[in-house]
Amino acid sequence: MSFDQAFVHCTHHCTMFPPQPSAGPAQLSPSLAGLSLQSQTPETLRVVNLLQERNLLPPGPITPPTPCLPQDLQKINCHPEVFRSTLTNIPQTQSLLNKAKLPLGLLLHPFKDLSQLPVVTSSTIVRCRSCRTYINPFVTFLDQRRWKCNLCYRVNDVPEEFMYNPVTRSYGEPHKRPEVQNATIEFIAPSEYMLRPPQPAVYLFVLDVSHNAVETGYLDVVCQSLLENINALPGDSRTKIGFISFDSTIHFYNLQEGLAQPQMLIVSDIEDIFLPTPDSLLVNLNECKELVQDLLKSLPQMFGKTMETQSALGPALQAAFKLLSPTGGRVSVFQTQLPKLGVGALKSREDPNQRASAKDIPNLSPATDFYKKLALDCSGQQVAVDLFLLSSQYCDLASLACISRYSAGSVYYYPSYQQQHNPAGVECFQKDLKRYLTRKIGLEAVMRIRCTKGLSIHTFHGNFFVRSTDLLSLPNVNPDAGFAVQMSIEENLVDMQSVSFQAALLYTSSKGERRIRVHTMCLPVVNSLSDIFAGADVQAITGLLASMAVDRSVTSSLSDARDAMTNASIDSLTSYRTSVLTIQQPGLLAPACLRLFPLYILALLKQKAFRTGTSTRLDDRVFAMCQLKYQPLAYVMLMIHPALYRVDDLTDEGALNISERAIPQPRVQQLSVEKLSREGAFLMDAGSVSSMMMMYTIYAKVCRHPFQISGFIYFSHKIEHTNLLPELDTAESQRTRAFVGWLREQRPFFPILHVIRDESPLKASFMQNMIEDRTESALSYYEFLLHVQQQVSK
Repeated sequence: MSFDQAFVHCTHHCTMFPPQPSAGPAQLSPSLAGLSLQSQTPETLRVVNLLQERNLLPPGPITPPTPCLPQDLQKINCHPEVFRSTLTNIPQTQSLLNKAKLPLGLLLHPFKDLSQLPVVTSSTIVRCRSCRTYINPFVTFLDQRRWKCNLCYRVNDVPEEFMYNPVTRSYGEPHKRPEVQNATIEFIAPSEYMLRPPQPAVYLFVLDVSHNAVETGYLDVVCQSLLENINALPGDSRTKIGFISFDSTIHFYNLQEGLAQPQMLIVSDIEDIFLPTPDSLLVNLNECKELVQDLLKSLPQMFGKTMETQSALGPALQAAFKLLSPTGGRVSVFQTQLPKLGVGALKSREDPNQRASAKDIPNLSPATDFYKKLALDCSGQQVAVDLFLLSSQYCDLASLACISRYSAGSVYYYPSYQQQHNPAGVECFQKDLKRYLTRKIGLEAVMRIRCTKGLSIHTFHGNFFVRSTDLLSLPNVNPDAGFAVQMSIEENLVDMQSVSFQAALLYTSSKGERRIRVHTMCLPVVNSLSDIFAGADVQAITGLLASMAVDRSVTSSLSDARDAMTNASIDSLTSYRTSVLTIQQPGLLAPACLRLFPLYILALLKQKAFRTGTSTRLDDRVFAMCQLKYQPLAYVMLMIHPALYRVDDLTDEGALNISERAIPQPRVQQLSVEKLSREGAFLMDAGSVSSMMMMYTIYAKVCRHPFQISGFIYFSHKIEHTNLLPELDTAESQRTRAFVGWLREQRPFFPILHVIRDESPLKASFMQNMIEDRTESALSYYEFLLHVQQQVSK
């Protein structure tokens, strides 16, 4: 079975360091054809017997494979945290790709926050006249006046303006222009890139104010956070803001300049929504800031004693769409319960008794197409909807998430959110909200992915609407959004030494500039199976597989998705054994570059999105699926295979030195209980979903000191768990806080830190990440390897 056959029912849906210093000519070296890839990368093809070598995890982060290109091109290739391929050696033909049983796809983080980004202002943006590819480091200059496109091979003229280099202030060296020296670059676009004047930043907040919502206390946090960050909202003098609240009715707020105080306008007819005063509901933030601040200070008290229990979310979203249609913008929706009133009303579809079903999980698809249809309408008017779901009860996220998925929005989910009883959840919400309100935003965006002739795009994954075969509509784009693309080989690449991929993101900045961010990646073409395997990127393959499996779960069934993932590892190792290995030997054999593939597949099978036989709330499962499709690869991999560290014995040996701070670098441990020590303290970094947890085991010898363990944390038997690391004046405490703080700084979201003791109820969720161990409903890693070996040996 081919790889794509394993996922035959997939539907058509739809991390960067500074750019590396450029060097060498902007053309492919003629020596590329003579490169022997195997001699360049022997380690990736080293044969590993997975049943014998158990400690396969490297001590630190896994680095992606480096494409086997000439040195000058390697240095300027796109950074893998922004743009990477599942295969860094591209097969010459589709039949060769099918034989390898490995997926071909791209993973992108196109709007990632970058510490260095070359920006070019030019009245002439040089592009191929035929395929519209932007000039890049991998084109070929035939002479000073002509360049050959690396995607369609058309020969183009070099415009006169391009002969002058604004960096070196010299003339006649077009190959030294910044566009040809950087694989990631941003252009400030001239007027022909604008269909209309650039839209202003427009922010509309839609707030659930039912009794249930007020009880959670979320409204205080939202209003306080907005008050604190209102001057940091991205925008310019044209920025607009508005508010809608809802329960069984819709409440608008007149914030027109000149009013003594905000006016609430109530619309009780939710069947036929109208805007009571259309011109004063969205106001200029700078001109009406005092009224906006007055509203934010009074909103929590306004509904403090409400007994209204209903939620008319659908009508509130319709009102938001009507209000933002003329301008476009961002809708931020805060919802705390299942909406049961008006259009888009939902009924509970979860049977709590089926949460631990070992069979299929029903109701992963939407109950209604209302939210998808409205999202597509929003996308057409450049409106994106972000959903914040704060609830302890079932809310049918499978239906509600469509409003964000198809409008290029984000979904945030805080189960069991309660201001009084869940301080860790409140802290996480506050930090996420601050990041959300202040992070960079790109408005009215589109992204197009182009590739060398002969390659074609198969399927997109992420939050967007597919406007045409290679064009994604993104009413908003944010720095935390990732995308994946499945590719196929339509025409043989036999005469090609390399192929290129280019992602171009056209967007309006919050300051009203039209900009184009372009990423270009070049990869070699190979004609042998061993070279294909040598260039396999196991993390990128796993990330693409996860997206494909989410689609398969929704369009077919969870069991089909699980089978397809298992078969993916079996089929690739079978192909390796039968077609690449020259000497057959017993055991489960894998090339070194794929040694972690079965482990990652088992981790996916045990991940919240796909697990069976373990009690999993339906909304929790659906949110995990949303995250797997939306998060950039670095964070997806932490969700799939968390990093476990022992932190009670940190030392400065091998520490990183950052801003005069020593950051310990403990070894990553296998996810098995046998790695836990009764005397030790362990940190589980599971990205954003499971958050970070610390476990302390209480051993007899430390019971004499119940308020201090290992010299770095106070511990009270009266506290079930805490999310604080107290600051003790000890070297151990300082090292632990330095390491935890550094991990948090590595990512844009705020991971919760649970400090849990051995008998805490939270220990169960810690232990669920021990994916190498057997559970009542799932195989151990060793048992899974035996199953894979049995299938490979058939």
